[in-house]
Amino acid sequence: LRNKMGYRGRRKSMKRVTAPKSWLLSKLGGNFAPKPSSGPHKSRESLPMAILLRNRLKYALTYDECQKITMQRLVKVDGKVRTDKTYPCGFMDVITIDRTNETFRILYDVKGRFVVHRIKAEEAKYKLCRVQKVSVGPKGVPFIVSHDGRTIRYPDPLVKVNDSIVLDVATGKIKDYIKFDTGNMVMVTGGHNLGRVGTIVNRERHPGSFDIVHIKDTLGHQFATRLNYVFIIGKGGKSWVSLPKGKGVRLSIAEERDRRLAAKSS
Repeated sequence: LRNKMGYRGRRKSMKRVTAPKSWLLSKLGGNFAPKPSSGPHKSRESLPMAILLRNRLKYALTYDECQKITMQRLVKVDGKVRTDKTYPCGFMDVITIDRTNETFRILYDVKGRFVVHRIKAEEAKYKLCRVQKVSVGPKGVPFIVSHDGRTIRYPDPLVKVNDSIVLDVATGKIKDYIKFDTGNMVMVTGGHNLGRVGTIVNRERHPGSFDIVHIKDTLGHQFATRLNYVFIIGKGGKSWVSLPKGKGVRLSIAEERDRRLAAKSS
């Protein structure tokens, strides 16, 4: 009879080997990985709180210690205390730890790995959100849905899908917005060019398929990616959030080696 028993519902655990590469977990460091809870970010595009505290910030040594830290209500994500040790923190989230006076923003580095980027308190007051959907709710109330699952009512009527809004973390209100336009600065949030930063050159429309956006980085390299992976982060050549080291410019292996050697010799 045993073999007829199914598995009830979704898998409650995640194996170490199937965890996303962007978490940088070692293959032999255990059998399992923290499975992100359901939340504002997709499971494979998020970083669970436990990995943030243990593997990135090194504030905890074990998974248990992560729970002890979160249960003391020490960690805030986007201004709200989160006590779930596997809470999914994703792209652009602001992490605040008041006790150490630290604020971080979750971004990607050029190799497509999550990077916990330290920011100043001034910058921690806002975050950028990509507009996923613009619609009209009951009683004709217009609203937008952002990439981190927020529903914001009565947005500026000029805000459309693919634009970015500047969200005030404390109030949840829109402070400003950036249109999806050629010449604006973007970060790629998926696919092979994950984490690269550049300015939009043009957009190819493919009705019924994926629109392709051509992007050029500061070194003049051009690359193309799908429209849904493009996240506007600034107007013209100026980013509205501070970027991690490397500024989103991918170097070839030879260039990387030359830079390393130059840094060593100096």
